[in-house]
Amino acid sequence: MSDTYVHEQKVDGFGTVRVRTLDAKADAEVVHGWVSEERAAFWGMNGLTQDHVADIYAHMDTLDTHHAYLLEKDGEPVGLLQTYEPEADRVSECYPVEPGDIGVHLLLAPAGTDGGRPGWSSALLGAVASYVLLGLDRKRVVVDPDVRNEKAIARFLRQGFVAGERVVLPEIDIPDVHLPEKHAQLAFLAREVAFPA
Repeated sequence: MSDTYVHEQKVDGFGTVRVRTLDAKADAEVVHGWVSEERAAFWGMNGLTQDHVADIYAHMDTLDTHHAYLLEKDGEPVGLLQTYEPEADRVSECYPVEPGDIGVHLLLAPAGTDGGRPGWSSALLGAVASYVLLGLDRKRVVVDPDVRNEKAIARFLRQGFVAGERVVLPEIDIPDVHLPEKHAQLAFLAREVAFPA
């Protein structure tokens, strides 16, 4: 496995899923293509240029608490994964962070010309859970999708996440980072639920 790959998993009947560190400049074109689509409006990057997207991820690369990765299936890019330490994020103002928590944001690539892909989201989410809970030795994953993003919320709940509270993540407006206020649905996945002994 290359140094840039942090996780590799063969998923029966699906293929090989790899998680690799995002290269802000080299991956900007593919990521910009995904975040520019209307379906990705909740990601909050609609209307940004490719250079601006690259700058955002270059800035993230300087942080010890927030990380970006590209998900690949059999060598093809299929999703964007961000992990973060909840205590270093605005979500910490909305729930009691516990030791071993890790935050995740996930954006899957759009379906190809063949349309829907049964089992696709589940297989990728399973590989992400394996990486963050087992590979990074964390106890619980927290996600905070926009309350209007019903598809994402339903996807997480089908994967075993338990719904938490609906919260309002406060606006952040500091040099290098602007995030508008966000109405979010918290959901949690405990390691013992995802990977029972």
